[in-house]
Amino acid sequence: MKNSYPIILTKEDVGYSVYIPDFDIGTQGDDLTEAIEMARDAIGIMGVDMEDDGKTIPVATNVNDIIHNTEQIVSLVDVDFVEYRRKNEMKVVKKNCTLPSWLCYEAEKANINFSQALQAALKRELKITDQK
Repeated sequence: MKNSYPIILTKEDVGYSVYIPDFDIGTQGDDLTEAIEMARDAIGIMGVDMEDDGKTIPVATNVNDIIHNTEQIVSLVDVDFVEYRRKNEMKVVKKNCTLPSWLCYEAEKANINFSQALQAALKRELKITDQK
């Protein structure tokens, strides 16, 4: 599920503080870009946690309905909760695979970690890098 949530950015002595009204949470960043990235991360964490707890993720408030003062910046942050979960979930799953016995023997003799080798091969095949 993808949505765009309003955020309120306030300039501080150093960086920006961010308030996310729909989740009633805050975060901060050293500059505007980092503050927006931190807001996206905070919303992603909260949304995934809410889903895991069986709660409904809030509907985004219309940006025009956000009350703020003239020194604050109101912006929107898009979050794709499915994508956020995929990129950040570290739960592992067990998979069985079948290999020719000679290949298994050679890999064990070389002390190859089967899980690491399979992960590396799948990432290579799917063109996935470890960078987010």
